[in-house]
Amino acid sequence: MRQSAPDPGGIVSQGMSEDGIFAVLELLAAGAPAQEYEALAEEIRASGASAAVLARLDRAVQLGLTIRTWAERQQQREAGLSALVDTARDLATPHDLDTLLKVILRRARLLLAVDMSYIGMYDEGERYVTIRASDGHTTAFNVGLRLPGGSGLGSAVMSNPSPFWTPDYLADERIQHSGDIDYVVKAEGLQAVLAVPLNRGARPFGTLYVAERKVRHFTTDEIALLSSLGDLAGVAIEKAELLDRTTALVAELEQHSTRVEAGLRSAQELSDAQHRLIQLVLADCDLDALARASAAELGAAAVQVCAANGTILCASGHVRDEGADPESLLVPAAMDAHAAREPVALDDGLWAVPISAGTGSNLGTLLLRPDRPGSVQDERLLRLVAQVMAVQLLVESSRTAIAEGQVRDDFLADLLASPQRPPHQLETHARRLGIDLSKPHVVVVARPEGDARGKMAIWASSYAHRLSGLKSMHNGCAVLLLPGTDAGGAGRAVSAELSPLLGHPVTVSSAGPVAGPASVHHAFQEALRCLDAMTSLGVIGRSASVRELGFLGVLLSDNHDVEGFVDSAIGPVIDYDQQRFTDLTRTLETYFEAGGSPTNAAKKLHVHPNTVARRLERISELLGPQWQQPERALEVQLALRVFRVRHSLRLGERAAPAEGGGPPEAQET
Repeated sequence: MRQSAPDPGGIVSQGMSEDGIFAVLELLAAGAPAQEYEALAEEIRASGASAAVLARLDRAVQLGLTIRTWAERQQQREAGLSALVDTARDLATPHDLDTLLKVILRRARLLLAVDMSYIGMYDEGERYVTIRASDGHTTAFNVGLRLPGGSGLGSAVMSNPSPFWTPDYLADERIQHSGDIDYVVKAEGLQAVLAVPLNRGARPFGTLYVAERKVRHFTTDEIALLSSLGDLAGVAIEKAELLDRTTALVAELEQHSTRVEAGLRSAQELSDAQHRLIQLVLADCDLDALARASAAELGAAAVQVCAANGTILCASGHVRDEGADPESLLVPAAMDAHAAREPVALDDGLWAVPISAGTGSNLGTLLLRPDRPGSVQDERLLRLVAQVMAVQLLVESSRTAIAEGQVRDDFLADLLASPQRPPHQLETHARRLGIDLSKPHVVVVARPEGDARGKMAIWASSYAHRLSGLKSMHNGCAVLLLPGTDAGGAGRAVSAELSPLLGHPVTVSSAGPVAGPASVHHAFQEALRCLDAMTSLGVIGRSASVRELGFLGVLLSDNHDVEGFVDSAIGPVIDYDQQRFTDLTRTLETYFEAGGSPTNAAKKLHVHPNTVARRLERISELLGPQWQQPERALEVQLALRVFRVRHSLRLGERAAPAEGGGPPEAQET
């Protein structure tokens, strides 16, 4: 309001022009509103002053209005700059990215007095814009919305990094409209929208939007103010992202530092444990004391050390339950541990740790039961204890089963080698090891048809120890020298036990029996040839002996036991003829020559068909009912041919005895 309105009477008097001008100045000084300037102009026009005076006074009023408008703009600009300074101060405070975006949007709404503000971020490929945050929204459609990069105000700002605004978004044809964007604009009821770029250096990475729910024309000052806010926001967002990355990196470094410190503490504890155990070994402790100390270091309820052949060397506590079968636990555990070359957790809560001295050197197995079920042991400590055990076992090698097992393995390797050492040396060595090679033994060769990964040697050591035999490894196959006379039965027993343990088929060949050190090598070669023959015949995963291969066994055999083959095939018939003076052998030959026809055989023998039938019945009683099956019949025919040729050569005759019936006893047989 004006403090003192000029007196109209004074204006029309002399000096009216100067009073009018002073009245305008008074309005300016009082900060009067624009309507008072208009009221002053009306008073001047109604005063009746001359046209020149009215023109000057009207000019003074217009200048006053102009000065007043300019002063208001200056005040608004100062207020905006002041608010921008406050915003910069607020943005300088460290915030995480989500909080910073909310601060920016709230400040944008306050600066321009708009209904809504939101920020869109471009992805790396700049194919989509994601609305990261919003303020003043009334629906849930805005935040998280992914917009195609070629539409909306954002595309215009992105293509030409500068402010872009529209008084009415939906009606503006300059904009590349998108159905998704238009849907959100309609849902929010927006009309006027102003967008400015958020820059990272010279390249925009996002857009700051402000919007009004009515038609509005943004002034240049408002556009400049929001652009300045966008510049400040771009720098702040970049710093916030850097701060987030730095915070994440610091957290990762702290975690890494924590892990390193824990690792160093663990390494120090391992070093201390190793030092204590090695000191025991250097102090010439026995294996029992070392086992007790190892159980204490591991925090285990029980520890057991077993040799490679399964012999229990020492134990601290009860590793196995009462009544448990030692072999059913130890052999699979040792096989798994040495195959993996690392500690293995077993199903019943035990741990099996291989004890070795270098690659492939099996000294034994450490069995461990934790102090409480389900507790996880430090595998590094388990390996360390196993290494110390290996050192102790090597130190005691001259007094334990470790050395004996290795010596026995080396001795069998000597028996299998060619050329062999002198027989008397081998016999002397055998006696020292408690082995009687004068008694019959069989040789068994087992070849796994799959990945055994060291399990074969573990099992073979245990099996040979249980049966008082010897074992050796040859090209991935286990070679066993076992007491006994039944080579086929020994091979089948090996196959029945080993295949389930390995989980895949095992091809087993066997030869023997043999007696004496010199014959072991020959039986081993026969078993290898038998193994090759089984492979050629496609019967892998099975068990067979040289004798069980029939005439193939004769061909594979070193000594070509023809007499044994003939005896096993038709021996009962030959013995019957010699004891009863019959001619069943000749009848059998003629029967095969006649194509298996009793009638045709009777014609060749010049006897009645019933006589041939009775003889064939007798042969079935002697050879068994299966002698006419194809495989058995082939062996019988081969044996008959070998028998006849040998008989003819011994008599010095080429031809077989004259055809005809046998003695009267034969005719009636």
